[in-house]
Amino acid sequence: MKRVVLGTAGHIDHGKTTLIKALTGVDCDRLKEEKERGITIELGFTSMVLPSGLRISIVDVPGHEKFVRHMVAGATGMDLVVLIIAADEGIMPQTREHLDICKLLRVKKGLVALTKIDLAEGDWLDLVKEEIREFVKGTFLEGAAILPVSSTTGAGIPDLVSELDRLAQAVEERSSEGLFRLPIDRVFTMKGFGTVITGTIIAGKISVGDSVEVIPKGLESKVRGIQAHGEAVESATAGLRVGINLQGLEKAVIDRGNVIVRAQSLKPTSLLDVILHLLPSAAKPLKNRARVRVHVGTVEVLGRAILLDQEEIKPGQEAYLQLRLEEPVTALPGDRFVIRSYSPVFTIGGGEILDAFPSRHKRLSPQIKEEMAVLEKGSEEEKVKLRLLMAGAGGLSWTDLVMRSNQLPSRLKPLVDSLVSQGGILRFDGDRLRYLHPRVMADLKRFTLDYLKEFHQKNPLQGGAGKEELKSKLPHQVDPRLFNHLLSILTEEKKIALEKETVRLASHTISLKEEEKDLRKKIVVLFSRTRLQPPTVKETLAELGVSENELKPVLQLLTKEKVLVKVKEDLYFHRQALEELEGKVVDFLKQNKEMTPPQFKDLSQVSRKFAIPLLEHFDGKKLTMRIGDKRVLRK
Repeated sequence: MKRVVLGTAGHIDHGKTTLIKALTGVDCDRLKEEKERGITIELGFTSMVLPSGLRISIVDVPGHEKFVRHMVAGATGMDLVVLIIAADEGIMPQTREHLDICKLLRVKKGLVALTKIDLAEGDWLDLVKEEIREFVKGTFLEGAAILPVSSTTGAGIPDLVSELDRLAQAVEERSSEGLFRLPIDRVFTMKGFGTVITGTIIAGKISVGDSVEVIPKGLESKVRGIQAHGEAVESATAGLRVGINLQGLEKAVIDRGNVIVRAQSLKPTSLLDVILHLLPSAAKPLKNRARVRVHVGTVEVLGRAILLDQEEIKPGQEAYLQLRLEEPVTALPGDRFVIRSYSPVFTIGGGEILDAFPSRHKRLSPQIKEEMAVLEKGSEEEKVKLRLLMAGAGGLSWTDLVMRSNQLPSRLKPLVDSLVSQGGILRFDGDRLRYLHPRVMADLKRFTLDYLKEFHQKNPLQGGAGKEELKSKLPHQVDPRLFNHLLSILTEEKKIALEKETVRLASHTISLKEEEKDLRKKIVVLFSRTRLQPPTVKETLAELGVSENELKPVLQLLTKEKVLVKVKEDLYFHRQALEELEGKVVDFLKQNKEMTPPQFKDLSQVSRKFAIPLLEHFDGKKLTMRIGDKRVLRK
């Protein structure tokens, strides 16, 4: 069944709450203070069944200027609005502010209820109606019904109900797909149940037993029960006003403005890229870095307005800006917001969130302005590609892509699949479905090839660079899966070659210069002669009269060629000598079962200086195993 939320708007004491009571029989003034003062301070909630059988949720908002922030919270999620204007007073300051807020939040349909007609004469009513028609010109209420009613006598109420039914049936039904979000507008405790939160589900679906999270606080809980229109239900979807009983959370830890989401599905943010419309009624231009009150969903937070392409916005103008918030909020692209001046407090503008997870921007950058224009006006394909480009080397998972796009998965998936098939974006990591912009991959490939080229120039006698060393040079967002995918692509393109833990350019070959060939020959002769008592690196330098920069590459080459074996950092042995010793050790242990260090020294005819490294080498290659101070064959 379709879910519709109706809200009231209008100046203080124009009869919003009284009209709702006339429609539903419910008094939405639930606080003692509200009863005593005769005004609505908090949000009130009820529902009614229309003649067509459609049940709608009703939100009664406060009209007093001090409580406009509650009005903004109530307007979040409204499908229809009844702008209430008292016939005896006409259009007043909060009438204007409430209509501005409804326009900024993109409420699409509604009507005007001209209340208290029993207190006004007929000619006066005609004048007020004409004033209202002029007032709503250019707004979503232009051409809407203006219905005179009296909550006291009941006059006009049937016509009002009939028009509400017509409008409600025309409201587009919301999808139950998407990321579940419920901005909290009330928190209370019910005896025998515990903590209950209420709000309008703006996206997705929730069921009893689901794991949820209160963000930005990061509190996790389970849904113990759900109520809609006073009845227990097993599940609820977008557009429905609900009360949710949360398991294991105290009322004191939850605030209005917090948002209920599925556990681990959304992240809070303190930066928002937006397009802002500054109301023509704003008292003055909005200057760069002005402190403002930002209303998103049901929360109000303070922040700074960073103008990205100008120094100030004049009343009536639009501009791109970044809101840098003093507290994190929960928001997604496409969400509407309202800003009010810091002091004195007036509604001055609002608009649409374009990016809920941006980085901090440099001001006056043509590139940033172009990117914001794409996020505002571009096609969905262009937006997906741009979001991946901005994500950089980390790419985006499917979950992140859904979150950052705020698109229904059923609409987003064919679009993304089409972009992948056309090469517009790249998909990797099949298990988790991650995506990357082709330009980012091209940059990673170019960096890798440039790095290997430079490495080979500096180390011509080395077979290649270590994989981990190469990875450490890439952007930190490149995780092992993306790194392996990068190497796999370059290998398939025959641009690199992999050899165990090293990587090299496919074109790289080791070619010795004449002096290097001569040095190689001298080293082989030296280590063949010294066999099991070879010189250290330092002694080799002295013996051959070369520098460390000349010697080390040739030693590494001989090790790779398996002519020499590196036993420790500064000690190399000729492979043939080691293999002969290994044979003697195996024969000895087969006959004697165990061998002590002195026995090894006798067998090898080496001093302690070489015996200990050699024993540790055989242990390391899993030929022998140390038990106490003896060695045995490892089985």
